[in-house]
Amino acid sequence: MGLVFTKWACAFLLSCWLITYKVHSVEGLHRGSKVRGVNLGGWLVIEGWIKPSLFDGIANGDMLDGTEVQFKSVTLQKYVSADNGGGMNVTVDRDVASSWETFRLWRVSPSEFQFRTSKGQFLTCDGDGCTVSATANSPSTSETYEIERNGNSRIHMKTKNGAYLQATTDGQLTADYPGSPGWDDNAATFDMTILSNNLHGDYQLANGYGHDRAKDVLKRHRNTFITIEDFKFLYKHGINTVRIPVGWWIAFDPDPPSPFIEGSLDALDNAFLWAQEYDIKCIIDLHAAPGSQNGMEHSASRDGFIGWPDSPDNIQQSLNVIEFLVSRYARNPALLGIELLNEPSAGTVPLDTLVSYYKQGYQIVRKHSSTAYVIMCQRIGMADPMELYQANIGSHNTVLDLHYYNLFDAYFVNMSVGDNIQYIYNSREGQLKALNSSNSPLVFIGEWVNEWNVTSGSQKDYQDFGRAQLEVYNAASFGWCYWTIKNDRQHWDFEWNIRSNYLQLGKSPSKQRFNIFGLIGLAFTCFCLPFL
Repeated sequence: MGLVFTKWACAFLLSCWLITYKVHSVEGLHRGSKVRGVNLGGWLVIEGWIKPSLFDGIANGDMLDGTEVQFKSVTLQKYVSADNGGGMNVTVDRDVASSWETFRLWRVSPSEFQFRTSKGQFLTCDGDGCTVSATANSPSTSETYEIERNGNSRIHMKTKNGAYLQATTDGQLTADYPGSPGWDDNAATFDMTILSNNLHGDYQLANGYGHDRAKDVLKRHRNTFITIEDFKFLYKHGINTVRIPVGWWIAFDPDPPSPFIEGSLDALDNAFLWAQEYDIKCIIDLHAAPGSQNGMEHSASRDGFIGWPDSPDNIQQSLNVIEFLVSRYARNPALLGIELLNEPSAGTVPLDTLVSYYKQGYQIVRKHSSTAYVIMCQRIGMADPMELYQANIGSHNTVLDLHYYNLFDAYFVNMSVGDNIQYIYNSREGQLKALNSSNSPLVFIGEWVNEWNVTSGSQKDYQDFGRAQLEVYNAASFGWCYWTIKNDRQHWDFEWNIRSNYLQLGKSPSKQRFNIFGLIGLAFTCFCLPFL
């Protein structure tokens, strides 16, 4: 009798465990797996820091779109200033330069530029003898100036009419310098300081080279940077998913709006073919939205301004791109999900605007696919990921994308090896547990990297850091995706990390997980034993 009771108790407890055991798995992946992925960053959306050599052939490459510059009169020793940051007069009367004295370049040709103020207006001057003001809301001929350079810093500025700008003795900027200035001490000569030249994205590349040359550069890059051999490598090392960043102009191939270059759609089609051959799934990620959702180069921003959230046309165009992508690939067996928008800025994209966009995007995806995952990226900056959990965006196969980097914040600057590793366990693990316990959506670490601010880390240090991240991120209910597959900076390069043994992936969590069917069999055996 005691033996029978024990067996019945065993069966009962195992059955209860099976009922309450929560196994996260992703539909479309084999054997109850979760995403073990790699981003194909820097391929169809250009990020110059990933492959700087793409920009090497651009004339005046230090003066790309979005470059921040300041001008100081040689004679007055005063800075050119847009009063109140724009919308008013331009003066040459400031001893110290700050935001009012800083202008962002819009490049027209290698030697012609438009100057945008910190508030968004452009410097304008209409006709010979005119006085420059900062009152134009959009640029055309009157806002275009030729820059003549003598070396890197000393310049002249000339209107389209051929008149040179000069700093007058009463602190005005006028287009009436007589004759052609030399490079000595004269009113038409300025010292130009390049404050930053940080934007190296699709806009800068295409507008920097011009269409024909940019087409050649990007065709060669798209054909060689990622190939079928990379998918073979990923498959060999247990990667089951790729996240593919795309730009909004992909929906207009083969004739995208200027200055963007055609060809990214053909490359995306190739990625789906290669993925099918190696049983890899694809997430299409709208990385660059019209107007820019974060002002960064990877959103194809022209000059760092963020125009996506304030423009209903930009938002609608983004939804049209989502519809284009999901209608094209919904029936493709390699499609796993659509990410509606990458890294919207918390500082400039209001939550209600983003939630409305995500809800509309969800409905568009569901119109074409009942199973494709709809992925929503957390706002970057000071934003709580729980804000999207509470928004009730969709009822089926929704995913929240978090990007985890021990970088880009002063908090991490002086951390030791041990501090970085403990941060993963003490902070990230707790957040993931809290998010995993919620009903919906699933949690995805859509970007992470085996890099930090530690300057003297050994190979073992990197292995330990990577192991800690994998141990914690493996618990994410949807999975994770490394940033990125290839990079000139070695520790960001997934393939280099694997080949050099700096990142040790280990076994898939699905292979380490308890065998549910085996437990069912054990429970069944326990149940049947009393009758044998």
